[in-house]
Formats: sequence, C-alpha cells, structure tokens
Amino acid sequence: MKHRREIFAIALPAIISNLTTPVLGLVDVAITGHIGAAVYIGAIAIGGTIFNMLYWLFGFLRMGTSGLTAQAYGARDSSTEAIVLCRSLLIAVAVGLLMLIFSAPILSITLRVMGADAVTTSLAARYFSICIWGAPAVMISYAISGWFIGMQDSKSAMWTAITTNLTNIAVSAALVFGLQWKIEGVATGTLVAQWAGAALALLIVVFRYRPKTPPLRSLSDRKELLSFFRINVDIFFRTCCLVTVTVWFTHAGAIQTPEVLAANTILMQFFLLFSYFIDGFAYAGEALAGKYVGAGDNSRLVGVVASLLKSGLRCALVVTLIYFLFGEWFISILADDATVVETTCRFLPWAIAVPLCGFLAFIWDGVFIGLVATRRMLFSMLIAVGVFFSLYYILFPTFSNNALWLAFNAYLIVRGLMQWLYWTKSIKP
Repeated sequence: MKHRREIFAIALPAIISNLTTPVLGLVDVAITGHIGAAVYIGAIAIGGTIFNMLYWLFGFLRMGTSGLTAQAYGARDSSTEAIVLCRSLLIAVAVGLLMLIFSAPILSITLRVMGADAVTTSLAARYFSICIWGAPAVMISYAISGWFIGMQDSKSAMWTAITTNLTNIAVSAALVFGLQWKIEGVATGTLVAQWAGAALALLIVVFRYRPKTPPLRSLSDRKELLSFFRINVDIFFRTCCLVTVTVWFTHAGAIQTPEVLAANTILMQFFLLFSYFIDGFAYAGEALAGKYVGAGDNSRLVGVVASLLKSGLRCALVVTLIYFLFGEWFISILADDATVVETTCRFLPWAIAVPLCGFLAFIWDGVFIGLVATRRMLFSMLIAVGVFFSLYYILFPTFSNNALWLAFNAYLIVRGLMQWLYWTKSIKP
C-alpha cells in the first residue's frame, strides 16, 4: 500500500497510547479494591465518571490543535506551528483554571445527579476535591498531544501516556499500601501522574522542538482567534452530541431490566475496545490529511484518504472476526450470572456488527479534523443523532433493546456516509 508506512508510523503508537487509557482506570479500581470496603470502589467509579464526562467535553483542545498544526507542518510554517501551540496552551490553562474556580458547583450538581448514598457521596467528593487540581495538567496534555499528532509525532504522545500510567501505579500503590492513605492515596496518585505527564510533554516540546515564542500580536490576532474558536466550538458541540447518545444509550438500558442494562454495559466494552484500535488510524488521518492540505499536495491527499479507508476496513474486518469467534468467551469472562450471560449473548450480533458499521465514522472524523472541516463534521453528527433518536422512538415500543442497538449502529453508519458524501461532493480536490 502506497501510504502504509506513514499511516502505521502514526497509527501504531497512537493505538498503544489508547490502550493505556483503560489501564489507568483498572489500576485505580484494583488498588481501591484492596482498601477493605466496597464503598471505596463505588466512590472511585462516581469520581471517575465525573472527570471522564468533564474532560471529554474539552477534547476539542486536542482535535482542534492537531488539524491546524498538521496543516502548518505540511506548509513548513514553523511560525504558525508555534502560534497554534502557544494559543492552545493558553486556552488549556484558562479552561483548567475555570474548572478549579467552578469545582464546587460542578461537584454539587453531578453528585446530585448520581444519587449515591451518603457515605459513597462523601468519599467521591473527597476524591474529586484532590483530583480536580490536575485539571490544568490534563488540559495542557490535551493541547500538547494534539500538537504532537499534528507534527506527525505520535510516539511522543505515546511515551507521555505511558509515563502517566506508570507514575499513577507507583504513587498510588506507595500511598495506599505504604502510608495507608486509602482513597486520598488513589486520588493523589492520579493527581501526581497527571502533572508528571504534562511536565514530560512540555519538556519534549522545549528540548526536542525548541519552538520560538511568538509575539503577543500574533497570538491575539482577531481573525485567527475567531477561526480557532469556531473550529473548537464545532468540535465541542459534536462532542456534546456524542455524550448525549452515550448517556441515552445507558438510560435506555436502565429503563428495561437489570439484565439488559448489564448486557448493554458488557457489549459496549466491545465498542470501546474497537475504538482504541480504529482511533489510531483516525489520528493518522488527522496528521496526514492536514499535512498534505498544508503542503497543497492534492494527489497525495486523495491517495492517503483512500489508504486510510482501506486500513480502517481491514481493521474492522479483523475485529469483527475476533468478536464472532471469541465473543461468547469474552462475555463469560466479564460475567458469571447465567441470566446476564444469556441476555448478553442474545444481543451479541449487534456488537459484532459495530466495527463494520462504525469504521467509516472514525476514519472520516480523523480526515475532517486534519482538513479543519469541523462544521461539516458537526452537521454529519447532527443528522446521525437525528436518525438515532428517530429510529429509537419509532421502533423501541415494539422491538425494545434490539431497536436501541439498531439505532446505535445506524447512527454510526450515517456519520460515516454523510462525511463521505461531503468529501465526494464538496471537498475532494
């Protein structure tokens, strides 16, 4: 394949980086599970959910930065590369500080929505009050990670993620098992790890790339700032749509039976696992599409998009085959209850179909971020969300959970097809 080497040079480190994400959560749960009471695990789960949702909404810092940086890289414009980095870092610090300032109402509202018992709520609040001090570090890491991708350097992002996870394991274990700090130890380990990751990323930027500090006039250019914020607003609202579908999917399972809720939760792990792999190719799309647009090389842009689609299809086929052959075995590992296992297996075909239904959406998201075609990406998402809820409300009364999964797979298909249509009709050179 013509572009295989450059695609995999970015995709493989990104996949490794993605696979470290669940490790961080598993380590917290494993360490907490040895503290001595189940309530601590519940508190970590609630606290982790709050931060996952909060940070997910600000993922635009990574995506918006990567596309603009990739285009500057392709144009060999080191001045713009530095401007995008500094502007992203300033916004990252500002967002992190705002999270600290408004941490009390954020905690109060989210805990009220969670509705946990008093003891779990108290412990979750304690966990949150420590981890929230890592918000600026997380935002800084998002901005620099996006910049690394744009600079065609997913290896630095990978090493930053690995360092963060290893630091979290070491510090959390030392504080919990050594100093008996309990949930405060887990939270402090996470906090230290987040700042360690941000510090390493900053050091790599300074000593490897040595970007020149741009003049304040360049950072505050009104036209460029408006364009930067427009891109990030588009991505923010797209993320809100993603969160809406995800939350509704969980809600729709919860209003059925505990067994169906458990089955959906288990099967969503199939989707998440697939996303860790296909997102690596999406990152390659961000970097390479942006690079060739910036370089004005339309021939290579078209070629790399075609290669990305083929790579995404191959990845989807391999994962689909694995799920088909080993899906029931994987379910038996995740659940012991016979009723839950039987219910999950009944809906397994829908999860097996997810990779083939969803790979286009992931690949095109990466390409569109590289092209900085965020408004079209948002419109595609809005149409897909409309299809999801339309199918859900029409079919759910008759087909219940099957309708939910049909709507979810259709939502993935529509996202990919709409962006392909935009590419074919109005973007493709």
